[in-house]
Amino acid sequence: MTGAERIAAAFAGSGKRAALMPYLMGGFPDLDGSRAIGEACAAAGADMLELGVPFSDPLADGPVIQAAGNAALRAGATLDGVLEVCRDLAPLVPVVVMCYANLVFARGAGRFAASLAGAGACGLIVPDLPHEEAPEVGEACDGLGVALVPLVAPTTPEDRLAVIGAGARGFLYTVSVTGTTGEREEIAGGLREVVGRAAAHTDVPVAVGFGISTPRDAGLVADAGADGVIVGSRLVRIAAESEDPAAAVGAAVAELGEGLR
Repeated sequence: MTGAERIAAAFAGSGKRAALMPYLMGGFPDLDGSRAIGEACAAAGADMLELGVPFSDPLADGPVIQAAGNAALRAGATLDGVLEVCRDLAPLVPVVVMCYANLVFARGAGRFAASLAGAGACGLIVPDLPHEEAPEVGEACDGLGVALVPLVAPTTPEDRLAVIGAGARGFLYTVSVTGTTGEREEIAGGLREVVGRAAAHTDVPVAVGFGISTPRDAGLVADAGADGVIVGSRLVRIAAESEDPAAAVGAAVAELGEGLR
């Protein structure tokens, strides 16, 4: 199966109202620790994993994920090290790598896509890659069966949403709010409309991220019509605060899964 096919199968076979995709920072608290967290997420019922690559200027990340990325870099995490984590997790669940455009273009789109495919990654998310600059990366990923997953926001104009949605691979990452990642006290209003707009312009599943923290939040996102739920900052915070990060994150993922049943 190609990466896109594995992603599609994960959405179709989740057994939940929406597929659950936990985010983990590669290399946090260290490479072995992030591998253990990913394994715990898979064992707790995650349908897919979003694996972040630490970067020094993470434009889309809020303070919790920024701090985890900085700690991972201080601990010596590298792109190749995170891809080794991906290689170990990929047999368990589909892994979608999240990184910033500098890392992609520094290595070159073709070589970068080959590195992803070699590590078993099913998809790639690049938050700071504009649609107009994505064709080279998209073609390289398509040629190797890796899904380049685009992002849209509540503020994305209708005509642009149509173009992005038509070219989406794997799923359409739909940001629930304007701003950076982070826990919020409540899910933003109008989410059903945001999800509906996204779904009307694409043939792939719609997954919602940013600001989803609790099982109740996850259930509300599913109620709004989303095909997938992405949870990051809360899980990264739990990893940072726990003496046993893998066990604590795994327990939280199991609770999120219950919110989607």
